[in-house]
Amino acid sequence: MDNTFINIFNTYNWDFSLKSIFDKTTVEVQQALAKDKLDLEDFKALISPSAKPFLEEMAYKSQLLTKKRFGNTMQMYVPMYLSNECQNICTYCGFSMTNKIPRRTLTDAEILKEVAFLKEKGYDHILLVTGEANKTVGVEYIRNAIQLIRSQFSNITIEVQPLDQDEYELLVENGLYAVLVYQETYHRDEYKKHHPKGKKSNFDYRLDTPDRLGKAGVHKIGLGALFGLEDWRADSFFTALHLKYLQKTYWKTKYSISFPRLRPHSGGLEPKVEMTDSDLVQLICAFRLFDEDIELSMSTRESEVFRNHIVNLGITSISAESKTNPGGYTVEPQSLEQFEISDERSTAEVVQMLKNQDLEVVWKDWEHFN
Repeated sequence: MDNTFINIFNTYNWDFSLKSIFDKTTVEVQQALAKDKLDLEDFKALISPSAKPFLEEMAYKSQLLTKKRFGNTMQMYVPMYLSNECQNICTYCGFSMTNKIPRRTLTDAEILKEVAFLKEKGYDHILLVTGEANKTVGVEYIRNAIQLIRSQFSNITIEVQPLDQDEYELLVENGLYAVLVYQETYHRDEYKKHHPKGKKSNFDYRLDTPDRLGKAGVHKIGLGALFGLEDWRADSFFTALHLKYLQKTYWKTKYSISFPRLRPHSGGLEPKVEMTDSDLVQLICAFRLFDEDIELSMSTRESEVFRNHIVNLGITSISAESKTNPGGYTVEPQSLEQFEISDERSTAEVVQMLKNQDLEVVWKDWEHFN
């Protein structure tokens, strides 16, 4: 077996890692805040309960670092759901195979109709999302969708089932720029409880996905955990551990971190561990202090009030007016959503909010393909 992140991951113990975060002291938080370059132990200190009294200082420093690296800019992207067909059972997802819902996969004509709507809004960065159904929305379907819209966007990202290295290489050749793949939780036993059936139930295969992406030459890899399945502090530590390994191993690749919290959906799962707004602000600032170059992304899962406050504290990329159902923009607005969104403002309203906070909206940062 190749050397991959699994080799490192298997040397760590979840309970010990979590305890070591809770054991961090005020002095260790102050030491971390005094440093320019932070290590994983410093990151633990900044996400620990001991860091709570320092949240204002963390936010101030996070804001300064973000402005220094990214200026007064905010990248806009939009998700487009291509299919809600899925072969997995996932306890937290509206698309789960056990949910008796109408299934739909967009045709070429429907994809182009959705794209026309999004282009009118100004979007140039698109995130293509599907359920995990290999026969219906396998690599050929995804390749076709990318080819179909390639001329319309300077940046195409996917969030689909994990694929093999050669499949990612094929998609890169056809215009793929970035891939988001969330581990959901790095707690192996809890992961099994939430993914009892389907290809996604293979914890190691999913954990190895960013390695396959790096080897395939994908330009950007997005990481994250779904907060609410397990303790957010431990999951965030393992995300940071994963990030540092990837940056060292695939140093030509760019990276982003997302912060999804469990949201209501059809079939409903209550969070096992609550993550408060204050916790999420703490985590976003901790990641910015840990790595001033990392892209930090915020979706419409969060409320408009929260998003209004967080856009100046470390976030560099946000979505707006998102629909989490296939065809949700124009084709079939009433089809079932993957999860409920919280910030339902129009793109124009979100753009105005950003401008009111002296942020320049970036639709297109660079041309990747001719």
